[in-house]
Amino acid sequence: MKIVTASVVVLSGIAGTAQATCGPDPDACLLEDGAYHVVLPDTKTSATPMVMFLHGWGSSGEGTLKNTGLVNSLLARGYALVAPTGSRSVGSGNGHGWSFYPGWKGRDEIDFLQRVRDDAAERFDLDEDHAVLAGFSGGGFMVNYLACAEPAAFTAYAPVSGGFWRPHPTECAGPVQLFHTHGWRDTTVPLEGRFLGGGQFQQGDIFAGLEIWRAANRCPDEKATDFSETDAFWRRAWTGCAPESALEFALFPGGHSVPPGWADMVLDWFEDSLTN
Repeated sequence: MKIVTASVVVLSGIAGTAQATCGPDPDACLLEDGAYHVVLPDTKTSATPMVMFLHGWGSSGEGTLKNTGLVNSLLARGYALVAPTGSRSVGSGNGHGWSFYPGWKGRDEIDFLQRVRDDAAERFDLDEDHAVLAGFSGGGFMVNYLACAEPAAFTAYAPVSGGFWRPHPTECAGPVQLFHTHGWRDTTVPLEGRFLGGGQFQQGDIFAGLEIWRAANRCPDEKATDFSETDAFWRRAWTGCAPESALEFALFPGGHSVPPGWADMVLDWFEDSLTN
């Protein structure tokens, strides 16, 4: 593991004394095979909970920090944001993606993200027992594949606009706490899926993915048992499933985006799940 000298900067536009530390960029934390960024709440206490957020296709960990609405919402709730960068170079610029698809060559992202979790927890006194892995689009796909392969790696999972690709996994390793959010008008990752790369790849059906999670969580019924609605989200949840599991799905009327209010909704769900 490569350790570099820490530095502290204040990120413009982010509430509080948001700190991004550990690198010559000046704010990247380096492992031997990748990098991540960290932003800490100014009210940080010992064992601060964390949200590791995985960027979409063509972005980076640094790009995640530019979503000040997301960052400020997490900081205001006392959570640290950990923002890794995917290993796949995209195009001629500095964009990156995640090697989530089974059989793709390159870095073992599942292993890398768990090492990022451990490294960030040690460096910044973050709580691995209160850790949410979230991600948008390509990052959302990565969240699903990691949760399927290593369900105990994080406390909970919160993909946005990303599920599985076809062929879908036949099964996942065990129960999880997972909250999927998706835009009704999403045409980049449509609810029903679509072909990519001239038919070489196919995004999966989001509802078929939820069926896989119901099986993993040993839910007793296919149909949702709890419904709620706000101005921004239509939500459904499956209850009576395996102990310490949770499964919820939220639709919002927009397209391919992380919608306003998402962070507070997911953290409310996460904190509630810890007490039930």
